Amino acid sequence: MFVKRDIQQQLEKMLGLFPLLSLTGPRQSGKTTLLLNAFPNYKYYNLERVDYRHLIIEDPLGFLRSNGPGIIFDEAQNLPELFSYIQVVSDENGTTGQYLLSGSQNFLMNRHISQSLAGRVYVSHLLPFSFNEIGIRSDVFSTIHKGFYPRLVEKGIDAGDFYPSYLQTYVERDIRSLKAIEDLNTFTRFLALCAGRVGQILNLTSLANDAGIAVNTAKSWISLLEASYIVFLVQPYHNNFSKRIIKSPKLYFYDTGVACSLLRIGSAEMLKTHYLYGSLFENMVISDILKQFYNLGKQPNIYYWRESNGTEVDCILELTPTSRIAIEIKAGQTFSKDYLRNLKKYPDSTAKKVVVYAGEEPIKTGEFSLLPWSGITNIVEKGLMQ
Repeated sequence: MFVKRDIQQQLEKMLGLFPLLSLTGPRQSGKTTLLLNAFPNYKYYNLERVDYRHLIIEDPLGFLRSNGPGIIFDEAQNLPELFSYIQVVSDENGTTGQYLLSGSQNFLMNRHISQSLAGRVYVSHLLPFSFNEIGIRSDVFSTIHKGFYPRLVEKGIDAGDFYPSYLQTYVERDIRSLKAIEDLNTFTRFLALCAGRVGQILNLTSLANDAGIAVNTAKSWISLLEASYIVFLVQPYHNNFSKRIIKSPKLYFYDTGVACSLLRIGSAEMLKTHYLYGSLFENMVISDILKQFYNLGKQPNIYYWRESNGTEVDCILELTPTSRIAIEIKAGQTFSKDYLRNLKKYPDSTAKKVVVYAGEEPIKTGEFSLLPWSGITNIVEKGLMQ
């Protein structure tokens, strides 16, 4: 079963405008499947294969010129020497849509792109399935626990069979190639500690102390997790309404299934009584909003707002300089007036104010809108159109 990805239309449009297109994202987020199905006339080379790398690097210019445009280089970060030659040949050809570069390591791709391909490449990101792509197929607990990786959804693989192997491969392959980390056990423990802080303000000192590492090491490892699409940080809203705003970011995982596996939550039933259920629900909602931005080809302007007295709004979407949505995310399935408390204190009177909850019915009460979790599938696109 091939699920057409929401980002495909944007990729097709940009390939008609740029000589090159890069697509990065987590391993097994569906990058190869998308590129092969969306661009079937392109030749395909997986640069994880040693024989392809040897073939190309023996005569890069000769290879590119003889094969002509219309090539997909998968896991392109494995042959960084190729980027400068692609620059030369793409400039010679002077046409759009010449090469597609994909990879699961963001900062390696971007470092070489910035050096060799600046101004020539459209940079895009593919994350695991969004709500809009696969629909709401089960209850909220099962959805959080299972996560959104294509293989689980399309093949019906159990989360308990998928994620431990996925994480082991990630630590043993990607982390070792990104940075020389000798003690992988300590790094794995660090990963689990990050999962225990999902949806919380990131305190690097506390995290480092719990992991038994230096603060600078914790900072470096967070950057690694960001670069390889395991975690992302949401910054506090930068348009300060007072000087009492918290300035540290909040920590989230790109996929809730990964977080649940690290937390050893073995079933959806266990999640119902888990102390981090609310945070994982918040994570699921915010990660889907992030996917919506990327799939539309937009910069994900996602923030949170919190004052030092504890007043917090979970998510601020800045759609344009004059258009914002303030979102409170509540894991309860029944509406409570308490859900509106912090939104009432949010000082931006021009922002649309929304509560996303785990219930099923949309409700309108005064200036506030209550959305079920299944109703957020196009909240970004709708906001941009207003």
